[in-house]
Amino acid sequence: MRSVPIPVDVSKLAITCVKAPRPRVLNKDTGEIKTDKNGNTVYEVTVSVEDEFGRIELVKIGITGEPPISVGDQVNASACSATSGRSPAGGVSPTAPRRCSPSGRPPMRDALEVLAVLAAAAAGLWAWRRWHPGSFWLVVSFPLVALSVRASWRRVALGCNLTKKRQRFWFTTVPGLVASTGIVRVKRKWQRIAVDTKPFMWLPLPTRHGWRVTLHTLEGQTPGDYADAAERLAHSWGVHAIRVSSPRPGRAVLMATMRDPLVKVDQLPPSPDLLKVTVGRLETGKPWIIDFRTVPHWLNAGATQSGKSNLANALIVGLAPQPVALVGFDLKGGVEFTPYSPRLSALATSRAESVSLLCDLVGLMIDRMRLCRQAGARNIWQLPPGVRPVPVVVLVDELAELYLMADKSEKDEIAKTSMALLRVAQLGRAFGIYLFCCGQRIGSDLGPGVTSLRAQCSGRICHRVNDPETATMTLGDLDPAALVSARAIPAETPGVAIVASQDGQWYRARSFYVTEQTAEHAARTHAHLTPAWDEIIAHLPQPINA
Repeated sequence: MRSVPIPVDVSKLAITCVKAPRPRVLNKDTGEIKTDKNGNTVYEVTVSVEDEFGRIELVKIGITGEPPISVGDQVNASACSATSGRSPAGGVSPTAPRRCSPSGRPPMRDALEVLAVLAAAAAGLWAWRRWHPGSFWLVVSFPLVALSVRASWRRVALGCNLTKKRQRFWFTTVPGLVASTGIVRVKRKWQRIAVDTKPFMWLPLPTRHGWRVTLHTLEGQTPGDYADAAERLAHSWGVHAIRVSSPRPGRAVLMATMRDPLVKVDQLPPSPDLLKVTVGRLETGKPWIIDFRTVPHWLNAGATQSGKSNLANALIVGLAPQPVALVGFDLKGGVEFTPYSPRLSALATSRAESVSLLCDLVGLMIDRMRLCRQAGARNIWQLPPGVRPVPVVVLVDELAELYLMADKSEKDEIAKTSMALLRVAQLGRAFGIYLFCCGQRIGSDLGPGVTSLRAQCSGRICHRVNDPETATMTLGDLDPAALVSARAIPAETPGVAIVASQDGQWYRARSFYVTEQTAEHAARTHAHLTPAWDEIIAHLPQPINA
């Protein structure tokens, strides 16, 4: 291989010999020495070249004949050039120089600059994601995720059994005769074959915590087929969860959640509307709102330390500043609701007191029924504001205690309690009486009264429970997938629950943490808004027997 002379200005270079000259070996096995065209031996000298800026490079120089230099000697560039017979302009002909950057700087410095730029870019992206994750998701993460989802949809659908066999004309490979060389001759043939067809997928659209995409279902498919494959789809795409809904026939919408939005829930601002309380956040990122005007009666089930009582505290904090009457049933002897008594118009702490208070509620409901009939109104909200009675929200803790029977002597008392509570649930909505029933154990073994009450409570909240029957009683007549999700709530996430919302769908949700001290402070602060129970029932003619 020839060495091509490269003219270099060496007037400002300091050249020092760092390795003694030695003949250049062409073949180490045979010991062949390189010679020039005249038969002279070519020697190789390794020198260090330092420029005016202090940058140093090692250069190997090929010279004909043994040069009279040793290690440490300063090399005269012009003399070296004359000796080597190279460029008369004083150039040096390196045979294997170290590669430099186009700017003339050492490659190590360029590499460090590139690493510094990459580190600064990575730090900027991390800060962007840390302090403004919403815009980072929309600008950076989502486009990459959308491309990945579209590109992998065919193989994901095939792996999740969401494809269908269809006849298509296709080029196929047909083996021909075997040639004498042993190679199989093949040819392409246009024929009709069965191929796997994937459902058509629209472009994914971003959401706050993930993305959603609309699919066209194939023949014979239902949204339930996609719901059954939701867990497989989530693992295939590496997302936290996928929910399936169907806005109209022939369409299935996949809602993907990239990460669990319920790991950390900040306190959301309360709703200013009457009988509407913001208690937490849904898995979709939207606020979790309990609206008694839309869903009048709620059933809240959960084991100890599951967040059931915390949700009741959130309701008290949200309802305390509103012009409503709060009535409590605390069958734990009053230990739960007694600290909130400044904001409670009435509180029952035993079964006997519960029977009396329920009878008052039934009498109040009948009186409001008469008032609406006289005014020609269907409910109290159609009455003029001047004569409209105050709404009543009934909070029941430990619902099972109202139905447990120790002996037959309590049978009549339990029957009165069950009948009165059921009548309030059936007729109370139109007359401004709303129920929020909490309990650890809600099962059919408590009697038919519990089953009938459950049927009247269209709002369902199921926290972590200890037995499957309670989850079944709470959510069993809804989507079976909701029941599976309720049983999968871990103990490490108190406040997480499955909620049947007013839109007919079910969601995972988590209430924000409300301490007892916060609820007590709200009860004391708004104690002046508490209507006296005696004044509410003062115009009743006599105690009504439920």
